Amino acid sequence: MQIGIVGLGKMGGNIARRLMRDNHTVVAFDHNEVALATLGNDGASVTATLEELVSKLATPRTIWLMLPAGAPTTSTIEALLAACDPGDTIIDGGNSFYKDDIRHAKLCSDKQLHYVDVGTSGGVWGLERGFCMMIGGEKEIVDKLDPIFSTLAPGMGSIPRTPGLTASNSRAEHGYIHAGPAGAGHFVKMVHNGIEYGMMAAFAEGFDILKNKTSERLPEDERYDINLTDVAEVWRRGSVISSWLLDLSSAALAQDHVLEQYSGQVADSGEGQWTIDAAMEEAVPAYVLSSALFARYRSRVSDTFGDKLLSAMRFGFGGHLELPKD
Repeated sequence: MQIGIVGLGKMGGNIARRLMRDNHTVVAFDHNEVALATLGNDGASVTATLEELVSKLATPRTIWLMLPAGAPTTSTIEALLAACDPGDTIIDGGNSFYKDDIRHAKLCSDKQLHYVDVGTSGGVWGLERGFCMMIGGEKEIVDKLDPIFSTLAPGMGSIPRTPGLTASNSRAEHGYIHAGPAGAGHFVKMVHNGIEYGMMAAFAEGFDILKNKTSERLPEDERYDINLTDVAEVWRRGSVISSWLLDLSSAALAQDHVLEQYSGQVADSGEGQWTIDAAMEEAVPAYVLSSALFARYRSRVSDTFGDKLLSAMRFGFGGHLELPKD
């Protein structure tokens, strides 16, 4: 298929490259001239303006946005509404708020355009590992775009089939789903990120407890100088808490067992707060997820070793940089 990609950052560029590897045609635009030139060298057709990108795509067009949530995404969608034709499809693959998707879908529908939201997980590793995708939008359009999603998805790989799962060769088994109408994809991805906050916080707090077992507050015969690198490594191998987040923690500790390069001021990109907002709207208790979010806020006032591990995990899967120190 032919597709336009707008936004060639940490994930957008690799989405384009993975598509080109599978012989899809990519037309790309980004304000960052270096990112644009680099993708051009990799085989994409690059454009100097959004309008040029639209003109280079055959109708009906498919244009995938990989931009920061909020104003950058909304302003780009508004520009595309003026430049595109009825029947074209706009995909938002960033981390947009699902209620914005509902509004964006209405704007597109009013212009007889289609809108698809794709909650995309995979971080900086997606080019090789693939991208887990949670998709919202009209079923007919999602089905038409399946070759794109199938290419980007991780596939079944070496993961064994889930016992008792009756559907064979399903999208879910290959790492992507059609979650429902507009907004449903980003809603599922939002909750995914809220859970991610909680899992990361649990690892961070556990390793902080291990590290502080040398504390002078403890009786001397109860102090242990535990090798955290070894603990992370042994837990990766057969433990019930083994996970990609633990893999990233182990890699960070192996490189620097005190995590000196991290300040411990942990940023967030909004999805954790949106998940808590949804929990309150639904009257669903979310003790762990809300505590994990507030822990990130607290880290910007006073940080711990656990906060440094949180930052190390965020950098490991997404290349997220820490907040600058005051």
